[in-house]
Amino acid sequence: MSDVTVPTRRRVARLVEDLPPSGIRRFFDLVQGTPGVISLGVGEPDFATPWVISTRSIAGLEAGRTTYTSNLGLPELRQAIADNLERRYQVRYDWASEILVTVGVSEALDLAFRAILEPGDEVLIPEPCFVSYGPTVTLAHGQPVPVPTYVEDEFVPRVELLEAAITPRTRAILIGSPSNPTGAVYPLQTMRDIADLAAAHDLILLSDEIYDRLLYDGTAHVCAAALPGARERLILFNGFSKAYAMTGWRVGYACAPGDILAGMVKIHQYALMCASIMGQEAAIEALRRGERAVEEMVKSYDQRRRLLVAGFNSAGLPCFLPRGAFYTFPDIRATGLDSETFCQRLLTEEKLAVVPGNAFGACGEGHLRATYAASLDDLREAITRLTRFVARL
Repeated sequence: MSDVTVPTRRRVARLVEDLPPSGIRRFFDLVQGTPGVISLGVGEPDFATPWVISTRSIAGLEAGRTTYTSNLGLPELRQAIADNLERRYQVRYDWASEILVTVGVSEALDLAFRAILEPGDEVLIPEPCFVSYGPTVTLAHGQPVPVPTYVEDEFVPRVELLEAAITPRTRAILIGSPSNPTGAVYPLQTMRDIADLAAAHDLILLSDEIYDRLLYDGTAHVCAAALPGARERLILFNGFSKAYAMTGWRVGYACAPGDILAGMVKIHQYALMCASIMGQEAAIEALRRGERAVEEMVKSYDQRRRLLVAGFNSAGLPCFLPRGAFYTFPDIRATGLDSETFCQRLLTEEKLAVVPGNAFGACGEGHLRATYAASLDDLREAITRLTRFVARL
């Protein structure tokens, strides 16, 4: 045998090696190994999927409906999605060519960026934002461009900052309203201004509306597809995880002009084939019979929202009352701790888990994200632990 040493080749692509781990999942893993922890970290409803929704899937299993579906998804579900969007927001998508059922909104985002981006294309993303937005762009060989938002504006983006970030490489703008992690809801004028900006610069607009049903104090959701002139350059994302307490079913969808959607379907059919038929069956029933359950959950979230925000403010951590989703984003700067240190010490000393604000982008530093998708008893105990911790500081 030769004594020549063969150099070791890279086994994982540099693009993947350089991706930071999810700040949410990192704290979730810490919680799993710590007994007695109250977790306000993971953004998941604490309700079980309403039984009226689950029964259809169970009946399908009993009847042997366990096959693949069309790559696009069950026609019945796509028709129900189209009808729901028209009823709620007066926008109409062709169920046969403009709606794709996906494995959650996460897959839909991945498909969209891989379909529209050339290497080096830039995507403007208001921050703080959901942890997967930037990495999903990166994995599609694009360049995420964070655009800061500010607590003084309740984290609603300033359109002039978005415009200032546009370069010849800018391809798209990605927004999420209601927002994870801040609970911000973009008002109508802001949405109009962003749509006009996309049109003026011939950009694709991507709108993540997964929290559209979780709104409070009479706040209205502005569906991007209903904005004048937006639909022809828009990719709209939504799903069933949050409003219907269906996170584990993994059913989302994307609506887009036919040419863009066809590109997304090409990737989808090779990567995942289709979403689970059991999840799709449940989603049909969610749209048809899940409304009362949604209303009851929103009423409960509203009560918890007020309790947790009052707790943060009473403890000396300023927190505005979010208008949507099920997150709070209090300001911890007065404690003198950075968000990583604050959250790590809170977990270690008081067994209370929240997520550092910098997990959602650099301008999230000085804040933390805490969900109120938890029981009232857990929230009351969480406030007690938090208050005790801040008092020691």
